Amino acid sequence: MNKYELRTILLSASVMGVFLFALLYNVYARKIDVPACIPYNASFENPGFRQVDDLHYEVYMVAKMWAFDPGEIIVPPGSTIDFYLTSADVVHGFHIERKAVNIMAVPGSVNKVTVTFPDYGTYKIVCHEYCGVGHHNMLGKIIVTNLVN
Repeated sequence: MNKYELRTILLSASVMGVFLFALLYNVYARKIDVPACIPYNASFENPGFRQVDDLHYEVYMVAKMWAFDPGEIIVPPGSTIDFYLTSADVVHGFHIERKAVNIMAVPGSVNKVTVTFPDYGTYKIVCHEYCGVGHHNMLGKIIVTNLVN
């Protein structure tokens, strides 16, 4: 093996090591959840959210031109929400203000991310991927309050 091959192998191993370190650091030290892709199912035919237990919810959300369905979610403080996200038409973005959530809604696939909302307030959901002329109106919100129906 010549010296250039050895250097290339060492450089490649170093880059893979840095990538692995960055991934593990974000998952364990910064507690950033890595989104998971799961198979599409019939839950998205009627998007909405349901309560799993006292402070745990599941939201089946569909992004479509130019809205999120459901557009408003109301939960008590300390709630954990599992978002299952897909798109009905084109690629959309999904970003929750003040949270480390930034995933894509892709037609034909489902992304899952889990988020905890410990504080009172309103968290805006915005589409960060240009999806057409009404893109700037594509908003949703999560309201964290004790006044849950």
